Parts: sequence; C-alpha cells; structure tokens
Amino acid sequence: MSQPEARHFRWDDMPREAVTDSISRRLVTGERMMLAHVYLDRGAVVPKHEHDNEQITYILEGALRFWLGEDGREEIVVRAGEVLHIPSHLPHKAEALEDTLDVDVFCPPRQDWLDGTDSYFHEQG
Repeated sequence: MSQPEARHFRWDDMPREAVTDSISRRLVTGERMMLAHVYLDRGAVVPKHEHDNEQITYILEGALRFWLGEDGREEIVVRAGEVLHIPSHLPHKAEALEDTLDVDVFCPPRQDWLDGTDSYFHEQG
C-alpha cells in the first residue's frame, strides 16, 4: 500500500476564481475537507442557501452579517478574529459590511464549488 503524499500551497501563488463581480475565492481541497479563502467587497451578498456540508467560517479581515434559519430571523455579525459554525442544512445568507477576507472550511468538500454548479451566488435573495 502506498503512503499518501502531503501537498504544500501558497495562497499568493494560487489564481483567484471570480465568483461574481464582488466575490472571489481560492480553494484547497483534500479528500474529505475543503479550505477556501473568500474575498468579498463591501456590500457583496451571498444569497440564502443551504448545503449538506458542515461549515466553519473564520473572518481574518473585515466583517460579515449573517442571517440564519429559514426565516432569517437570527442575525449575527462576525468580525475579524471571530468564528461562526454553520451546521449542515441550516439556511444562511451573508453580506459583507466592509471588504472582507473569510476563511471557510467545509466537510465534505463543496462539490458545487468544484464543478461550477453554485448558481445560488447569482440569484436575488
């Protein structure tokens, strides 16, 4: 049996994928988890969506306002140095209150991000 190989990445050497005019990302994907740098311009909105993937969001710079739950009544602002855990299937929406660098960890990896079927980014909501 062969031993798995480690991989090394440097964020600045990786190309940024434009998701919308105001959101871009860089991805590192393993077999069972995904790490993403998500760059959001002030005012950028991630429309309400949900997914099977468990998500941890860690804000390195800036701030995101989240609306959680089907009705979006739970509102929380996550600022630099803070972390939000989003369990599987919890509907959520976000807006960048300022230019923001967000680190997202997903388990399992977001297949829709890998194959380009994440069309919810382009929906109004």
